[in-house]
Amino acid sequence: MPVDPPDSTARKLLSEGELTLVGRIVHASNATLVCEASSDGRSIRCVYKPVRGERPLWDFPHGTLAGREVASYLISEELGWGVIPRTILRDGPLGPGMVQQWIDTPDRHPESGGQLDLIDICPPEEVPPGWLEVLRALDVQGAEVALIHADDPRLQRVAVLDVLLNNADRKGGHALEGIDGSVYGIDHGICLHEEYKLRTVLWGWSGQPIGDDLMVDIESFVKRLGDEFVPVLAEYITLREIDALRGRAKALLHDPVMPHPVGSRPIPWPAF
Repeated sequence: MPVDPPDSTARKLLSEGELTLVGRIVHASNATLVCEASSDGRSIRCVYKPVRGERPLWDFPHGTLAGREVASYLISEELGWGVIPRTILRDGPLGPGMVQQWIDTPDRHPESGGQLDLIDICPPEEVPPGWLEVLRALDVQGAEVALIHADDPRLQRVAVLDVLLNNADRKGGHALEGIDGSVYGIDHGICLHEEYKLRTVLWGWSGQPIGDDLMVDIESFVKRLGDEFVPVLAEYITLREIDALRGRAKALLHDPVMPHPVGSRPIPWPAF
């Protein structure tokens, strides 16, 4: 397995390396390309989403998804959580777009005993002890299945970030356990709307208090969400959206509890 370059080298490769297309993630809603960013004999794998490949949405301004991905990354970094892989906006083979560092995940083989992913489905009678059940539904064969996720603090941090980001699209495949042992969230193009849009498969903690360690970070974030950080975010999202972000953070400070689902469609579709 290739060794990842040092952090400073990875940052430079991502921002300045030549992007070479090596594949495409075909099931993605928007154009999502796998690239190698290379320079001086070093390379790093990344995901490139050109703005021109964004599918128009009725409720998000066209051409803004790449910027929302970058803003989400900057917010994660400002919180000190490192939940979102390094993400930038730069030019590429198909024009400007979001470029994000690739996350390597452990290989899962059938002989491993069918280990569940952090977010998964299984028969209701096979939900492992300690896992959180979100809902039950019928699969394409008509059998009952349960949508579940791990009661894992690494994953819960992703869920809390989603509340702050107002993430409208946290699917099961958008939370990755890296080979470094961290849990990462990806695909944040449909985030940071000023209106309530939260749709996620991570409802298992609804009504539970948010840990003091996370709340300390959120309190510090609100204090820093002022003159210095606002201009940085304003390059990618509107001032009204920044105000809404501040409001969501303050609401958690007032009531540090994970929210309950609201509305008739609290889960994105498809869920994976």
